[in-house]
Amino acid sequence: MSRRGERKKGEMDENEMWSEIRHRRIRTNGIEMHVAEIGSPTCPLVLLLHGFPELWFSWRHQMVRIAEHGYHVVAPDMRGYGDTESPADSFSYTILHLLGDLIGLLDDFDREKAFVVGHDWGAEVGWRLGLMRPDRVKALVCLSVPFRARFPGEKPTETFARMLGDGFHVSQFQEPGRAEKAFARYDYYTVMKKFLSIRKPDLIAPPGVELIDFLETPSSLPAWITEEEIQYFASKFQKSGFTAP
Repeated sequence: MSRRGERKKGEMDENEMWSEIRHRRIRTNGIEMHVAEIGSPTCPLVLLLHGFPELWFSWRHQMVRIAEHGYHVVAPDMRGYGDTESPADSFSYTILHLLGDLIGLLDDFDREKAFVVGHDWGAEVGWRLGLMRPDRVKALVCLSVPFRARFPGEKPTETFARMLGDGFHVSQFQEPGRAEKAFARYDYYTVMKKFLSIRKPDLIAPPGVELIDFLETPSSLPAWITEEEIQYFASKFQKSGFTAP
């Protein structure tokens, strides 16, 4: 893989490659899912699963480079995110629903197996896809979130609450309307700026403090993201809201 700013002969730059990213909607598991793709459909398939609060757009750089190496790369907006449908029923977001979405996606592309890469919440989904449908996974790469076995007789959300307390973001998100009420104190751009420029290794607020209030609003952005890119995320979450994600 060439380094940024160094191109091999005949190699397109990243902006040229971004123009090659295609967008479409597919019907899968009862919803319409927006997917971004690049590369030839005849090449091996790489499926990229984003985390929270992210979108297919989180993979834009990786999509370009992976396709450049001879793969067909597909990055969906996961159920409830971006331009993918958001069912109103909260029980429509179980891990089985999410896995069903991905199996339907693979079927739509007429692929028996894919290389699966997940980050954050996408890693959790990736681990379960590998466990429950290994027949559809050629290889699995998970970033940020290691595999965790469930404690017998205890829901994962109960485990998080017991081990990390009420300040952990997953714990705060369990109470209907709580996170939305806290997020509403800020505009969408600020919410996304707080999350997407995190320099801290964790998402745990002190006792009695809402996570979104605990996260800093940086005066300057880190090198990995621009104001325009944050605005893109903000515009999509303004459309979908945060409840489904």
